[in-house]
Amino acid sequence: MTQMDYKYSLLGSAVDDYRKRPLLLQVDDTPVNMFSVLEVKREPPPRCWSALGCFRKVRLYSFLFGLAVTFLIMASYVLTGDKKGLLLTPSPYHFSSLVSLGPFAFNLSSVKDNAHMKLVVKSITSKVEFRSGRQLPELKALVDTEPHMFSAVPRKFLPGVKNPCWYEEYTGNITADPYRTNLYARYSRRFRTVFQHLRNTFREHLFHREGKLYRMRCLPYFYIIGQPKCGTTDLYDRLRLHPDVKFTTFKEPHWWTRKRFGIIRLSEGFHARYPVEDYLDLFDQAAFQIQGNLTVNASQPDIIIGEASASTMWDNNAWVYFYDNTTEGEPPFLIQDFVHALQPDARFIIMLRDPVERLYSDYLYFGISNKSAEDFHEKVSESLQLFEGCLTEYTMRSCVYNTTVNNAMPVRLQVGLYIVYLMDWLTVFSREQILVLRLEDHASNRKYTMHKVFDFLHLGPLTKEKESEITRSPASNTRRPADKNLGPMLPITKEILRDFYMPFNEKLAKVLRNESFSWESTSEH
Repeated sequence: MTQMDYKYSLLGSAVDDYRKRPLLLQVDDTPVNMFSVLEVKREPPPRCWSALGCFRKVRLYSFLFGLAVTFLIMASYVLTGDKKGLLLTPSPYHFSSLVSLGPFAFNLSSVKDNAHMKLVVKSITSKVEFRSGRQLPELKALVDTEPHMFSAVPRKFLPGVKNPCWYEEYTGNITADPYRTNLYARYSRRFRTVFQHLRNTFREHLFHREGKLYRMRCLPYFYIIGQPKCGTTDLYDRLRLHPDVKFTTFKEPHWWTRKRFGIIRLSEGFHARYPVEDYLDLFDQAAFQIQGNLTVNASQPDIIIGEASASTMWDNNAWVYFYDNTTEGEPPFLIQDFVHALQPDARFIIMLRDPVERLYSDYLYFGISNKSAEDFHEKVSESLQLFEGCLTEYTMRSCVYNTTVNNAMPVRLQVGLYIVYLMDWLTVFSREQILVLRLEDHASNRKYTMHKVFDFLHLGPLTKEKESEITRSPASNTRRPADKNLGPMLPITKEILRDFYMPFNEKLAKVLRNESFSWESTSEH
């Protein structure tokens, strides 16, 4: 089956019965159902008894039709995209409205009552519960959902090669551009430059056997899966300096969480879905090197490939558009279910930081204009109320994975609920396959954390010069000077957020058997 043969489509009724008692937005003092569906009823047109009458009716119907279209366009910005015909919510930092949720509802555009917000947090923490497991999908259900992906990737990989690789028969025209349909190349100038180099060397890397041509394909040996604004870029930049580690040409392909579903930018809605071949193309440069080492029996047979999309751990927001909702508002499949089905031996690195500081850093980095500590406080207050409103009707896990709530919150509170995502990853992968680090430890002792990473990935020893280069290079992706000038968050905001994240941090520390993941010491500063 070729890329052109495989057609992607959305399910017909992804969220028709998504909620029984949905959340409400309040627009112009009128409650609007966040999960509502606009329905147009068609009736047989009445007969026209005169030309003038028909003309007047045509004008009337044209006016009403135009009004309806205008209403639909406006509604697409109010609704949060729970239906496939509507626009996706652009960015968590573009959403602003009055919200009517839960027992603590009030006008969020003028939140001043901090005691009131503490009651909201108290209400949230009283509903926090952690379930020991979840119902895992059967392999057949996963294959039926992504048949092409499972047909393109074999169940077994080349023996004697540390990285998961295999040979795929190449049936295309060897004089044609092998990357001409790759969607990454279409939307990225940087990719086009890299792919030009790959095109020039593609034919010489084809493997000839029994009159057929084969190309080496590879998946990553390990993934840096999260979290955003927790030091993943710095870790990626340092690992790239290791001679046995290769990455994609850029840090974050976001294939598992977004491109696989056709999401490029949330403001643009859905595009064509990126097939798995487009993702595999990103590893061709490393695959060529692995293949060359196998051919000449070089001294580096253990090259491994990494992938560092910081959305992989947590971002399952696309599920509601593509999967039937038969699990009471929770995703029937998670990203890790598909990764595990393809790569049960994969390894994962997670870098975390104090979720309170992570949220502020996230706001400063992704916020567009009018950023301030006061504005951050307002957005935190609004987000907490949205989350609390969801918890009045649904389970905590349902709310964490609730696409509508996640898109509506002006700051990404859910990204800092690390334990919820980690527990779900541990339902399919063993604890030994997941390395969890703290940014605070990495910042204070990079040599220590990098050695933990090297040991976890079973990397060989380095020369003192190379080790010094990796551990002493300056930190990457630090806060911009303009954002530093905004100063810290307000003390009351920090207090509210500490109370909100506390039960999640305590559970994380218990699961990891490491009290430093409670971040209690940082709350004293």
